[in-house]
Amino acid sequence: MKISIITVCYNSEPYIKVAIESVLFQSYADIEYIVIDGGSTDETLDLLNQYTDRITHIVSEPDKGIYDAMNKGIDLASGDIIGILNSDDFYPRSDVIANVVNAFKNNVDTDMVFGNVDFVAVNDLSKAVRVYSTQRFVPWKLRFGFMPPHPGAFIKKSVYDRVGQYKLGYKIAADFDMFIRMLLIHDFSFAIINQTSVRMRLGGISTAGLGSNLIATNEMVRALKENNIYSSGLLVSFRLPVKLFQLLLVKFGIK
Repeated sequence: MKISIITVCYNSEPYIKVAIESVLFQSYADIEYIVIDGGSTDETLDLLNQYTDRITHIVSEPDKGIYDAMNKGIDLASGDIIGILNSDDFYPRSDVIANVVNAFKNNVDTDMVFGNVDFVAVNDLSKAVRVYSTQRFVPWKLRFGFMPPHPGAFIKKSVYDRVGQYKLGYKIAADFDMFIRMLLIHDFSFAIINQTSVRMRLGGISTAGLGSNLIATNEMVRALKENNIYSSGLLVSFRLPVKLFQLLLVKFGIK
């Protein structure tokens, strides 16, 4: 299987080197790496140019936001499987992609593989402050705002070809809308691997506090309605105490 990994970035010089090297140091050989830059004005491009012999495609041009950049990467991808790694995230081990490939091989009819994501503090990448697990995920939970962690999702290119692109009218929840279409509308199959596939720094657009949670909640309700799935702001808000509970579990050493 050929795996396409897509990283989208904009002025990501402080963090993107860790993301890049976590891809390049994977033990699995058949990886196509695509980086879509939104026209950075810092040193991001200089850093990317240090890896031109190992990054398959580097595109730098203005875009309409993070989901537009993801769509550009998917259009370029030639792999059987696509993973999206944000510029401030990274794979914590060299065998992550190899384990994902094995999961696809062991579940020959599956369309997607979901792994866990650890949230880490910006100044300490070694210790999880919250664990985003996929172990209890089932598609009906999307109605309550629960979704698989997007960076830990590896999806067949054929699924994207059928479902279409990320919608550009969302600031935060286009990935949530995509999972609704993949899992509730088209009923694609998935397998879960009980491992941390990605470590994700706190402070990104989806973890930026109360304001981002409010935007995400409104956009999730909108995505469910647009796809004719019944829900409400109250139902989707049920995910917020669960997030708090996950933080407390990690704080007290319970996983």
